[in-house]
Amino acid sequence: MDCFLWKTITHYFLHLVFPAFVALIFFRKEWKKAYLIMLGTMLVDLDHLLANPIFDPNRNSIGFHFLHSYYAIAVYFLLLFFKGNIRIVGIGLLLHMLTDIQDYQLWNC
Repeated sequence: MDCFLWKTITHYFLHLVFPAFVALIFFRKEWKKAYLIMLGTMLVDLDHLLANPIFDPNRNSIGFHFLHSYYAIAVYFLLLFFKGNIRIVGIGLLLHMLTDIQDYQLWNC
C-alpha cells in the first residue's frame, strides 16, 4: 500500500478507534458515554469549512484553523483539570489535536 493510504488509515483509526480504547481504559463504567463524547469532539473540524480549500492534505491543521490554534489547545488542556464530562471533552479534543499533528509531522507522502 502506498504512503497516503497508510496515512489515511492511521488518521481515521486515531480519530475513531483509539478513543474507544481510551474510554475503555479510563472510563470503564461509562465507556460508551465517554466514547460518544470523544467522538462528538470531532465537531472541532467545523473550522475547516472556513478555509479555502476546505481540505488540503499538505496543510498542517494545527496553527492554521482557529479551533486548532495553540491558544485553543491550551484551553483544551485546561479542561483536563475539571471533573466529569468536561474532562472527557478535553481528552477528546487533545486526542484530536495529536491525530492532526501526527498527520503533518510523521508522514512524508
